[in-house]
Amino acid sequence: MRCIMLKRKATTFIKNWLDTKDKKCLVVQGARQTGKTYIIERFAEENFEELLEINFKQMPSAMDIFAGDLTVDNMIMAMRFRFPEKKIVPGKTLIFLDEIQECQEAITSLKFWAIDNRYDVITSGSLLGIDYKRASSYPVGYVDYLRMYGMDFEEFLWGMGISEDMIRKLCGYLHSKTVIPEAIHLQMMSYFRQYVATGGMPEVVQKYIDTKDFREADRVQRSLLQGYQYDIAHYATAEEKVKAEKCYLSLAKQLLDKENHKFQYKEIEHGGRAQKYYSSVEWLLRADMVQLCKRVTDVRFDLDDYARDDFFRAYTTDLSLLMAMKDFSLKQHIVENTLAGNSKGGIYECAIADALYKKGYPIYFYKNETTKREIDVIIQKDGNVVPIEVKSGNTRADSLKWLMKNNRDISYGYKFVDGNIGVSEEEIVTLPLYMIAFI
Repeated sequence: MRCIMLKRKATTFIKNWLDTKDKKCLVVQGARQTGKTYIIERFAEENFEELLEINFKQMPSAMDIFAGDLTVDNMIMAMRFRFPEKKIVPGKTLIFLDEIQECQEAITSLKFWAIDNRYDVITSGSLLGIDYKRASSYPVGYVDYLRMYGMDFEEFLWGMGISEDMIRKLCGYLHSKTVIPEAIHLQMMSYFRQYVATGGMPEVVQKYIDTKDFREADRVQRSLLQGYQYDIAHYATAEEKVKAEKCYLSLAKQLLDKENHKFQYKEIEHGGRAQKYYSSVEWLLRADMVQLCKRVTDVRFDLDDYARDDFFRAYTTDLSLLMAMKDFSLKQHIVENTLAGNSKGGIYECAIADALYKKGYPIYFYKNETTKREIDVIIQKDGNVVPIEVKSGNTRADSLKWLMKNNRDISYGYKFVDGNIGVSEEEIVTLPLYMIAFI
């Protein structure tokens, strides 16, 4: 039994969509197990008298509803025959088409639901089926999109009982760039470490909130990882299955066990090469299982013009999955702040990359082969290039200072540390690691 219902930012987006005058259909996309179905079902409970839910994986025979003419009256009649207990009343019934990637005709039908505009239609689907089972595409101009991710740190805090008012006060320190009182700072770092250890998959967070037991959370994480491995086996082509799984399971080694976090094919297998494995990385990327952080050769806008496709870091799309690739003891070291060596720097770099991904930022990194200067993460914000250094302690950011000094177009940068707020004369803003959730 659930002790608390997890609050998600996606709910606000869906409510805003519902309140628009000329509604399109809403397509909710994202990686598996990020809470898409749960959030839509809860939204229907709170905002509609009735929910008509069709999951095309659980009920493939329901595809027959979309086998004839795709007029709305035809589809509604077929639904009423199939589900006689449902009234299906405009404005009072939410029609929810789940796992829609399994039914191309249902995807095509979205155009006609939108044109008719009497019924509220939300769909959800995995990018796996859409990209690889058949060449499907949503009708342009007739759908709105919501991208769902695992829970971010702010949503985790809500689940832990931290009020929005308390978070606003915390953000006040960020905006004024004043030091956070030590008691608050230490508590926030404790919450952040708990979040890094659990990750943001809703089922994991729910289990941790309900039990406060990391071993229970760990069991759920490992189950989710097995589910992702099953998805690779189920959806990848025959020649990619084994290679894609090897690539995926190598991520913990790539990111936590070595100083250089560049994705290296030799870490997958002895003598591994891009020629053999690059297509597998591409598959994982399109399937929403990894996010890439590409190296840029220059730090000018637009960074994508300077990005190298052959030189990148690869991160899991949620920390829960990375945690499941390592021994349980890693969680204990994170929570107790006893990490050392490459793992400490690696785990916090992953946490920053995870937070930026969930904010929708493409991420890059910079390395100058001549000077050996390296910037952990670079983003573009409001048309400006923003460099970010991640420090597991509160050490000097020499590479960031060098970059700021030699690139006058960059007006500010961030240094995220296991420490408090500060600003240097080079316009480097030093922030606690957890503040990445609020910039």
